[in-house]
Amino acid sequence: MLKGFAQTPQWKAFAEAAYSADSRASNVRVLDAAGLKIDVSAQRMSPELDRAAAELLGFRGLDAARKALFAGEKVNSTEDRAAWHTILRDLAPPPAVALERERVRAFVQRADTERRWRNIVHIGIGGSDWGPRLAVEAFGYTGRWRSIRFVANIDGHAIEGGLAGLDPHDTLVVVSSKSFTTTETLHNAERALAWLRSAELPDPYQHFVAITANPQRAIEWGVPEAHVFRFWDWVGGRYSLWSSISLPVALAVGSEVIAGMQAGAAEMDEHFRQAPLLENAPVQLALAGVINRSVLGYASLAVVPYDTRLFYLVSYLQQLEMESLGKSVDKDGDAVDLPTGSAVWGMPGTDAQHTFFQWLHQGSDGAPVDFIVCRHHDHRWPEHHRQLLANCLAQRAALLRSKTVEESRDGVTPDELAMHKATPGGRPSNLIVLPRLTPHALGALLALYEHKVFVQSVIWGINPFDQWGVEYGKTMANGVARELAGDRQRPGQHDPSTAFWIQRLAAKSGS
Repeated sequence: MLKGFAQTPQWKAFAEAAYSADSRASNVRVLDAAGLKIDVSAQRMSPELDRAAAELLGFRGLDAARKALFAGEKVNSTEDRAAWHTILRDLAPPPAVALERERVRAFVQRADTERRWRNIVHIGIGGSDWGPRLAVEAFGYTGRWRSIRFVANIDGHAIEGGLAGLDPHDTLVVVSSKSFTTTETLHNAERALAWLRSAELPDPYQHFVAITANPQRAIEWGVPEAHVFRFWDWVGGRYSLWSSISLPVALAVGSEVIAGMQAGAAEMDEHFRQAPLLENAPVQLALAGVINRSVLGYASLAVVPYDTRLFYLVSYLQQLEMESLGKSVDKDGDAVDLPTGSAVWGMPGTDAQHTFFQWLHQGSDGAPVDFIVCRHHDHRWPEHHRQLLANCLAQRAALLRSKTVEESRDGVTPDELAMHKATPGGRPSNLIVLPRLTPHALGALLALYEHKVFVQSVIWGINPFDQWGVEYGKTMANGVARELAGDRQRPGQHDPSTAFWIQRLAAKSGS
């Protein structure tokens, strides 16, 4: 990896073109990708910037990196493995992938035919949790004959609430863990096992399903082999929705939802592979993201879906973007000399407007915004949807357009108040329009963000497929837990504050 990337002619030309480019959406630029419309008009734009971007992407080797990703090569250099999640939604996957797809489909079909498992309790965390939550919330908001609850946190209230009021005889517990060693997941699974045993079931383990890249551990834990569904170590947790991790989604909202999402993602994969740079939606979103973070200095990205069914989209994208791009060294271990990775946050509009849009409009920092909306609604109140669309478009326009002090006076407003009504404008945003919220559209949307993140990682020269920082804290937690339980034989080397609280909390942690 080349040291001093920020000093290269290619980066300097790109940054200079971005600074001088139009930032007020003088022209409309809408991209078509897998049925989605992506309006990037409110990002920096100029012919000079387009040329500089093409030079930069060539310099960073995007074509070769993209081919390696789709070929299943070992693009995750620090863990020496592939990141081949795209093959999981391929129309003609390898036999092992096709076999697991069929096993999931057959299990769900049998359960539906027999009307088994009225209640599903899904136990997982991180990538094993956010994807299923998102899909179920998006397509099960009107209710289905099965109920599903999600348990992730190690907080005992999570598993207690997840099991409360359910009939153990008609409850299936789905345990999703790539390694089948995840502390939170296994602790919660043990509590669920004890709950099932207390109901004096003939075989509590028949009420478990395991989804894991480590099938042997799940079998050793007690899950029947026929109830163990596999994915592979080249599937990162934040990309695992495309794997057998989708089984609880199929149980809750239907196998057709999973098939539709896979088809939408596959279509976006093909767009990313084939579309020219200027028409390539993931590439253009990535370039805008790099400009906003590394050139203009915006530290965060607000994601605002104007559809309440996409409530968990922000959490899903937080993990995808921040776990992938939260790096400060390149693939060779050298410090990256540019800001990388934005903090991702947000909530559905119009709630967001009454929560943080004041900061977006007039705060000293501000943030780029991804507005996401569906062109057509799926409910019975068209006036609600008109109001939703109006708010989305108006807020985006207001962020872009400035309101001067002179305009704020408007012949009525007192001079002393006019300054408070002025807005700077020029705040960048994207508008992503789904035709309507279908499984195909959601699958395409998630793949759009996946590939955007990948392109950003190529430009910054970082590995988006590992997460060593959070692993460090997990390792430390194991030792602290032993000390809180009274183990003084292997005390850790702690800072004074941590040592103080271990001593104070050790006696009370179990009470």
